[in-house]
Amino acid sequence: MTLGGLAVTLRAEMAYDPSQIEPRWQDYWLRNETFRAELDPSKPKYYVLDMFPYPSGDGLHVGHPEGYTATDILARYKRMRGFNVLHPMGWDAFGLPAEQYAIKTGTHPRDTTQRNIDNFRRQIRSLGFSYDWSREIDTTDPRYYKWTQWIFQQLYKRGLAYEHEAPVNWCPALGTVLANEEVIDGKSERGDHPVERVPMRQWMLKITAYADRLIEDLDELDWPEPIKKMQRDWIGRSEGAHVRFAVDGHSEIEIEVFTTRPDTLYGATYMVLAPEHPLVDTITTPAQREAVTTYVETASRKSERARMADAKQKTGVATGATATNPVNRESVPVWIADYVLATYGTGAIMAVPGHDERDFEFATTFELPIVPVVAATTKKGKIREDTELPFSGNGVAINSGSLDGLATPEAKAKIIADLEAAGTGAGAITYKLRDWLFSRQRYWGEPFPLIHKSDGSVELVPEDELPLALPELDDFTPSGQNDTPLERVTDWIELTDANGETICRDRNTMPQWAGSCWYYLRFCDPDNDDALISREAEDYWMPVDLYVGGAEHAVLHLLYARFWHKVLYDLGVVHTREPFHKLINQGMILGYSYRYFDDNAADAADVDARIYSFEQVRTDGDTFVAVDDGRPVKSRWVPLAEVVKTREGQAMHPTLEDLPLEEVVEKMSKSRGNVVNPDDVVREFGADAMRLYEMFIGPLDKDAPWSTDGIQGVRRFLERAWRLIVEDAPDGPSTTRDLPRSGGHGTDDQKRLSAQTIQGVTDDLEAMRFNTAISKLMVFARDITREDPLTHEAAEAFVLLLAPLAPHLAEELWQCLGHEQSLGHEPWPEADVSLLESDEVELVIQVNGKKRGDLSVAADADEATIRTAALEHEAVHKHLGNRDPKKVIVVPGRLVNIVG
Repeated sequence: MTLGGLAVTLRAEMAYDPSQIEPRWQDYWLRNETFRAELDPSKPKYYVLDMFPYPSGDGLHVGHPEGYTATDILARYKRMRGFNVLHPMGWDAFGLPAEQYAIKTGTHPRDTTQRNIDNFRRQIRSLGFSYDWSREIDTTDPRYYKWTQWIFQQLYKRGLAYEHEAPVNWCPALGTVLANEEVIDGKSERGDHPVERVPMRQWMLKITAYADRLIEDLDELDWPEPIKKMQRDWIGRSEGAHVRFAVDGHSEIEIEVFTTRPDTLYGATYMVLAPEHPLVDTITTPAQREAVTTYVETASRKSERARMADAKQKTGVATGATATNPVNRESVPVWIADYVLATYGTGAIMAVPGHDERDFEFATTFELPIVPVVAATTKKGKIREDTELPFSGNGVAINSGSLDGLATPEAKAKIIADLEAAGTGAGAITYKLRDWLFSRQRYWGEPFPLIHKSDGSVELVPEDELPLALPELDDFTPSGQNDTPLERVTDWIELTDANGETICRDRNTMPQWAGSCWYYLRFCDPDNDDALISREAEDYWMPVDLYVGGAEHAVLHLLYARFWHKVLYDLGVVHTREPFHKLINQGMILGYSYRYFDDNAADAADVDARIYSFEQVRTDGDTFVAVDDGRPVKSRWVPLAEVVKTREGQAMHPTLEDLPLEEVVEKMSKSRGNVVNPDDVVREFGADAMRLYEMFIGPLDKDAPWSTDGIQGVRRFLERAWRLIVEDAPDGPSTTRDLPRSGGHGTDDQKRLSAQTIQGVTDDLEAMRFNTAISKLMVFARDITREDPLTHEAAEAFVLLLAPLAPHLAEELWQCLGHEQSLGHEPWPEADVSLLESDEVELVIQVNGKKRGDLSVAADADEATIRTAALEHEAVHKHLGNRDPKKVIVVPGRLVNIVG
């Protein structure tokens, strides 16, 4: 038989053999472009998108394809429901890892990236995902980043891109600025290198101009509420007042603060500046100069994340200066402390220790005054004399002059009016969100499409000269200074204009986030060299109907993409205010890790370390110590492949005799040795088995541990499905069973099971309950031939239901049933609704309000019949004993409760 150009030998295998079936169908889909999407206004569209991956050198582990499997199931299902489905894949391929590899090996990042992409593509194709590979994109392709550069130019033209000198996280070892999220405990997340805070001139994007819209438009999105909350909290819209404190002895200097509680101004007993605040050097007294300088230097070596993590341990230094509280004219001391950030608010706070926990802890530590100015009230509005400090809630103003007796909202309004009248403050709205630092001191990124002129002005590269491509470079090693790899290519950086003046290209490149901010649009029109996206393609495909990815992207990627999309909306490039209508965050597939401990916590060389089992250590805060003497110990991880299991299932060390290992369920990582390679799983069990198992182990949005033992049960189901239609001969080739072609779906019981399965699987796929859809298919495969043979029509329906979940096997079985075309676009089966109403209903039996069993009764049974059946149930006899029932409560269709 020839199937779309694919020569097929019917049933040459002895049994179900995915190693033969799956590559054949993957090749067929690819060569025939089975899943190619075209504009077709006559059909409803469905755009389902994965957060496209960064192609790392490690390749995929079994956790990565979970979301891809879910979107593929939906893509296949929607095609069969008549939708025109866009389901693309590409590569977020710029990034620091390839450049770090270049530093170590001299291999050009372009070569490393291409090799990694090839491996990712191979692995993804081996799982049978129905991507439209004709739309594959790569963010490092100049044809792609031409439009990333074009978008940057539009941002610049609208005043949303500007240069600014700001304190940044500079990592000399990596030779680049790192985002706050890339710095942990003062070191780089990648490589664990020291990071310091230094001022540097950077490109910034004015995302703050869109702060209100980014909050307001969340309401129209079908996203998980926790993700929406994270975005709202990250933007951090706050209403309050700016207040100015005059610095004593400096007649022209004022410290401005923002507070959401201006009603507590009378309780401000000191002020705190961020160590980087520009006034620190000016107002510090000679007596405090040395202490302040030392503290500022120490703080500069911490990231903002580390400073916030250490906020419980309050540190600080007095500057020696004082400032005047504008409402009571009292002088208050001015301190510096690293729990105040220069990037939040004004970089200065008025400290009200009576009503803020951080200020209270700081005041307690340094013995500063604490004055209560808000009292809690009773339900009747009377002041509570026992208000415990710090009290941060609303109440009634006390010790606050003209505010005394006013409730918090009224006190806020009055104090703002008083400040504005006195010229010492004003009502204001601020945001925790900061403008986006957009420069990276790297080579492997998009060049900025602009020219720096000698007079300090900036000129954009003409659009018809885009893309501005990266120059070739051989040496990627950072100098450790604040220069960049691009500065070494002087004939690329330095140019001469028409007047003979030297002009310069920008020495930085864009961050990896840039290419991922708009890729969903390029998938709609990937080969368009004249526009980012055509109006026709954008009108038809946008917005993305379903976006699936990890919750770790809840803020940065999603916020940045929404920002760029809104700019493009204002430019008229897109017609929707938001890019992603529905968002699903898949859970994490966890791995089993195994560890023991030793006392070489410093990893010193040539040390005869003492070994400990997990039973011989205990936790002490965030560290582990030996039970016997309290000495610090360190975890040592044994790779999964080397762990030895006893007959009872206890994990043991492979070489250290009688050393039991602790089993830990956690995120898969190479350092833990718990990574499971999908190549190995496909080789042993098949792609369909892996797909089904990842969907079967639990709801899509929940974490679940990977178990190779568990996948064997799914493989047995696939073998059962195979045997429903194919007969395996012990000494010859398999043949298709001679299934009855008359009688529709079979007997009445078979028809009912078939209808229930069709409806159940349909409902589950619509709701993305993939685990329960698989369960229903398992029940069908188990029960459909219990009393009578499977009919041809019922077999076809079963195979179509199976197709989105196990597509390779379904295609093979569809062919066995005599079809010469792929089932990829076959109509989805419809349930006979007349068969869905059951003759029986299941009722819960309760005894004294607690569930004790279930009871099946006829759907039309009257209350007397139900009461009689319930009282005869063995669970009632067991839990009621010899007592007579006092009452029998029947809730029709739901439960029977026997009270006795």
